[in-house]
Amino acid sequence: MQQTPRDRGQQWLGHGSHGHHPQALPGDGSDGLSWLQRAIGLEVPGLDRGIVAVAGMALAAGVLRVVSEGQALFPGGVAGWSFATLTGLIVGHLVALGRDRWWGGTGSGAALTLAILLLYGWMPATLVSLAVVVLVGAARRHRWRQALRHGAVDILGIGSAALCLAALGIQPSVESPWGPPEWGLRALPGVLLAACAYLVVTRVLLWYSLAPRQGGLPTVARTALQRQGMVAVALLGISPLIVVVASHTPLLLPLFAVPLISLDSALWIARARAEEQLRDPLTGLANRQWLLERTWSALDEAERLGARSALVLIDLDRFRSVNDTLGHLAGDRLLLQIADRLRTALPRGAEVARLGGDEFAVLLPLADSPTSAQRIARALVAALGSPLDLDGLTLELEASAGVAVFPDHAGEAEGLLRRADVAMYQAKRDRSGVEVYEATRDGNTPDRLGLLGDLRRALDAGDIELHYQPKVNFDGTVAGLEALVRWVHPERGKVSPDEFIAIAESSGLMPRLTDYVLETALGQVARWRARGLTVPVAVNVSPRDVHSPGFAGSVAARLARHGVPAGALQLEITEHVLLEDPHQAASTLAALTGHGVRMSLDDFGTGYSSLVHLRRLPVSELKIDRSFVARLAVDTEDAEIVRCTVDLAHSLGLRVVAEGVEDDETWERLRDLGCDAVQGWLVSAAMPPAEATSWLLARNGAPPPVEGAPPALPGPGTAGARRSHGQPAR
Repeated sequence: MQQTPRDRGQQWLGHGSHGHHPQALPGDGSDGLSWLQRAIGLEVPGLDRGIVAVAGMALAAGVLRVVSEGQALFPGGVAGWSFATLTGLIVGHLVALGRDRWWGGTGSGAALTLAILLLYGWMPATLVSLAVVVLVGAARRHRWRQALRHGAVDILGIGSAALCLAALGIQPSVESPWGPPEWGLRALPGVLLAACAYLVVTRVLLWYSLAPRQGGLPTVARTALQRQGMVAVALLGISPLIVVVASHTPLLLPLFAVPLISLDSALWIARARAEEQLRDPLTGLANRQWLLERTWSALDEAERLGARSALVLIDLDRFRSVNDTLGHLAGDRLLLQIADRLRTALPRGAEVARLGGDEFAVLLPLADSPTSAQRIARALVAALGSPLDLDGLTLELEASAGVAVFPDHAGEAEGLLRRADVAMYQAKRDRSGVEVYEATRDGNTPDRLGLLGDLRRALDAGDIELHYQPKVNFDGTVAGLEALVRWVHPERGKVSPDEFIAIAESSGLMPRLTDYVLETALGQVARWRARGLTVPVAVNVSPRDVHSPGFAGSVAARLARHGVPAGALQLEITEHVLLEDPHQAASTLAALTGHGVRMSLDDFGTGYSSLVHLRRLPVSELKIDRSFVARLAVDTEDAEIVRCTVDLAHSLGLRVVAEGVEDDETWERLRDLGCDAVQGWLVSAAMPPAEATSWLLARNGAPPPVEGAPPALPGPGTAGARRSHGQPAR
């Protein structure tokens, strides 16, 4: 049965964010944790009004009862004034703190309230609690609603503690205090029950009325429980002492302000440390631990609603150069500006975190679709791209972002973060700005890792094959062949070249695959030349190959070893070779052309800044991508793009080859537009070496074609045979 995000996230209630998280075992309490997390995230409509209404009725009933029975509302004499003084000191302390009296924030008021409850009963304790809440609320007028809520909750907490005492037969009042002389065997359970009842009722009610509705972050819940433990110790340890002193020497009661204020300080320090664990110290944004825990909650909520949730990972491009040039302090100031921009650009409901360095993450708790998440990511990247002022310098930074969506791409927080990271690095490699995660481009899934191992073994065993697809001129002569790699897996059957080449590129196996293809292709060229077939062969190489030092020398050595002239080899590259390391790429390409190897620019028009790169690349041939050729006969815009491309290439002295030619009409349009050669199913599909040899021999003996007509396709080049091989791919 598939796990839900909640099931997979239970470990966060018991563990931090580091290390591995074991699966829940039967009987290990995970069901209880699941119940606790569900309870933490529960929303109760109208709770605030209900609390105030019930507390108001309870207070009115209590006052009416005390007055009707002729009892005093508060003790007089030295004890009364001493308690009033102590209450005033606590109020002054809380006002000086300048912070909200949040649900676990103060132990001083709780300890004092419980002490008066034990000694004088429910009514005096309620008056002290209300005095603290009302006076603190009056000092901070904008918090009067919160003060009202706290007062109502305290009334109910004190009432529940008084009921526990009454259940044990303990009903103190101003006239009949329950002091140490009256304490017997019932004292210990009475104090314990009263303290627990007060603590549980007040903290539970305040959690649901004040705590943010974020599904209950495990670290927050864990830290809250720790603070409540400290409050409980204070209640049990200090409250009975206050009762003893009030019974014997009430004049010393104000001295309890010192330990009570110290208790508050300890609680605030504990809270601050808990917040530090979830905050980035430089920018003040949330950190990785917070992001993971918050993502678990968001995924849980999205699953409950049947909705999507998305994670956007953003990384600054070339940020290291800022640190290296201007120093780390300048880099830190730049990160502060970036953090401010992200806060400002966030859509409603989104939350941002800094993961470390120049890496940020944005959580979209609810996302309509991967497309809408990508649109938001593009807006965030655009916001970061506008000029920044740093110490009088105007900097323009670029950023790359990756998007992963629940449940489309992952079902748990860690998986969503990892896949957003994969998409982000893909955006960096492609210089596309924003990419949505695609499993076909992720080489780290278990299935693809297994396929990677199989690919290594296939290369070792020589099970990777090369098929050859012809390129022909419009006069019917063979312009060359392109070597295309094919792999038939022993269990999976034919594996798409796009799939296993992507695995090779992402895993570092690409140089080895390229070496294998070059060695095999040059061996085949040598055999063809021995039979009098002097046709050049093109081999695709990746940017990683071109960026590898010594690549040009290794190609030249292979040519010499096989006795193949450099002009018989053509290397097909894409514009991406100039994106990562343009200097190394230019050096390698210059060395290859210096050896006599011809270069072809593949997939022209699908990259970025094509015209600029075309001028810088030492190529002799340009290949128009099949995406422009496929609809050439019916789409006037594609036809115009092809015409302009042909004119541009010819003006630069380049040959033009059109890929993906599948019908006679496209052939004729390309001929009319001035294209030099074509490649595609109309000519032939990619063929195994034996069939390619037969095809070449037949072409050499074939009569010249009729002027203006597509060349005849002998033997394996019939339509049925062509389509049996599938579309060409690198």
